[in-house]
Amino acid sequence: MALSLLYPLLVLATFLFMQTLADTSFVQSRAAYYPNSQENGTDVGACGFGSFGATVNGGDVSAASNLYRNGVGCGACYQVRCTNSAFCSGNGVTIVITDQGSGHNTDFILSQRAFGRMALNTDAAASLLALGVVDIQYRRVSCSYPNKNITVKMHESSDNPHYLAFVIWFQQGSRDITAVQLCETQNFVCKLLDRSHGAVWTTAAPPRGPLSLRMLFSPEDEGEETWVVPVNNIPQDWKAGQTYDLGVQVDQ
Repeated sequence: MALSLLYPLLVLATFLFMQTLADTSFVQSRAAYYPNSQENGTDVGACGFGSFGATVNGGDVSAASNLYRNGVGCGACYQVRCTNSAFCSGNGVTIVITDQGSGHNTDFILSQRAFGRMALNTDAAASLLALGVVDIQYRRVSCSYPNKNITVKMHESSDNPHYLAFVIWFQQGSRDITAVQLCETQNFVCKLLDRSHGAVWTTAAPPRGPLSLRMLFSPEDEGEETWVVPVNNIPQDWKAGQTYDLGVQVDQ
């Protein structure tokens, strides 16, 4: 009797899982994981985030191939779910792009933590890790950092007042930062920064005094690009390795 009841439930569960996978907003692909990493991601990722790139989002991070987009894709969030109903949950995991990499025709190389979190449970996670590479579906989703403002981290190579480099942390939403300007707060003269690599913005001749940042965000749906001006300035005595809360956040 128990078996006769169990079989219809298994059929129903499989049907519901397949219906979930039929969502047309997802793209079909494959994913692997960092085979030699710790559970989290790497702190030497191509995006230039440093240790932040290994631990942001609880360590649910990934390297990307085409989605890296010459660094524009750094910090973007994706929902990634594997497609094997024996091991995989319908929701999968939300990851942040912090590195560049590819292999075995994959779009993602996940941290081990993120790879395992696509699974139904701990035993299923072990089975996924044993497979190494799995078929997946993915889609772009909004990043969410509750109680966090957009923050700049001064790169260790910075040297006030001769050279300025920084990365941007905690950007919410699903739009890209495509350009950054640095402006003098007294005369409002602005300078367009270079993207040296990944998410690292640089200038060899930074303006003097307290500095105001302007960030150009990609269009949302059919809209237009938008400049966002933070509330807080970067202080005149900015230092390499320091972080500065810009006092602003974008909608998800």
